[in-house]
Amino acid sequence: MVTPEVRVEVCVESAGGARAARAAGARRVELCQALGVGGLTPSAGAIAATVATGALEVVVLVRPRGGDFLYTHEQLDVMQRDVECARELGARGVALGCLTAEGAIDEPRCARLIEGARPMEVTFHRAFDHVRQPEQALEVLVRLGAARVLTSGQAENALDGRACIASLVRAARGRIEVVAAGGIRAENVGELVRATGVRALHFSAATRRATSAHRPNTRVRLASAARAGEEDALWETDEACVRAVLASLRAVGGEPG
Repeated sequence: MVTPEVRVEVCVESAGGARAARAAGARRVELCQALGVGGLTPSAGAIAATVATGALEVVVLVRPRGGDFLYTHEQLDVMQRDVECARELGARGVALGCLTAEGAIDEPRCARLIEGARPMEVTFHRAFDHVRQPEQALEVLVRLGAARVLTSGQAENALDGRACIASLVRAARGRIEVVAAGGIRAENVGELVRATGVRALHFSAATRRATSAHRPNTRVRLASAARAGEEDALWETDEACVRAVLASLRAVGGEPG
């Protein structure tokens, strides 16, 4: 089934990325940094600059570090401050997520952050793909008042997880927006929307750009050995990629919203 409107959210790392997404026709962006580790909280300056681009809903990722989604009290305090900062700087919403060691939604921590975010909307990010019982977790998020949840259907990408996503869409019954995320491209978005019935998509549309910087001392590395060769990598939101996804949606009758 193809829905009459499919909302699109582009994940960006800068105000420039937000401008590219807006120029392509997107209406909402999620701002983060360090997409190479799955995304981290952006700086206050980046938030302010992105909000200042105008004509876009800006959702700010709140994730204080890479790795798992089990947070200490100190890290939770940092997240609370980042939520407050995002609200003060004019963000429309925040994306966050806390889990327990057993793979369930950490209700007390999430409740604290969601309450502290009001009146902003809260998205539960792809920590959801690490829960043990997704439909049970979805009910918890509904109860906590989350507006939407990002998921690849607990698979490597959303197309592979389409059966799980479709099941979550049915279970949600319009009480929370299920947003398909992970590996979304122009060539697969039509099939994904038809197979799942989702009304919202999340993707980065980023391409790597070669640096023009001259590095006379190639022995010095800022990245760890595991990421050697990536310290000069520059990734930017590709306006053409966003346009292609939106065009594919229109081709299957799912007008982007």
